[in-house]
Amino acid sequence: MPMRTVSVIGGSECDEQVLAMAEELGAEIARRDVVLVCGGLGGVMEAACRGAKRAGGLTVGIIPSESKATVNPYVDIVVPTGLGYARNFLVARTGDAVIAVAGAAGTLSEMAIAWFSGKPVVALVPTGGWAARLAGSKIDARRPDTVVPAETPVEAVDAVFRALGW
Repeated sequence: MPMRTVSVIGGSECDEQVLAMAEELGAEIARRDVVLVCGGLGGVMEAACRGAKRAGGLTVGIIPSESKATVNPYVDIVVPTGLGYARNFLVARTGDAVIAVAGAAGTLSEMAIAWFSGKPVVALVPTGGWAARLAGSKIDARRPDTVVPAETPVEAVDAVFRALGW
């Protein structure tokens, strides 16, 4: 059976409250024996990876550059793409589901990619950004469900497990 994966998406610039929630999200993913996938850089990505590592988890960073030197220190497996923002497609498609934390345009693109790829999309509402703006909404009419709103990291991971029947 393949390893279970969840992509955590979110901005590289955010406040301490958002970073704390991202770190707890990463820890919750790891506690459930799920691999955390992200864009491998700072901000939400680094905080989520830090939480996963502290909880004994495995992390994958799909980075935009060709150089592994740009990855955050909590990534176990680095995938240097050299694709710039096009790597967002790989981040969104690699997870069995996607959890959005805050986020700006890059996060929005990853949410849309996950949506049209048929992946469950969960939004951590208190973090703001595109996660909060799209929570409870349909991105388009291709699917009958919505972006699942979650108030806590535990609720977000619970939503993934329900959606995927884990």
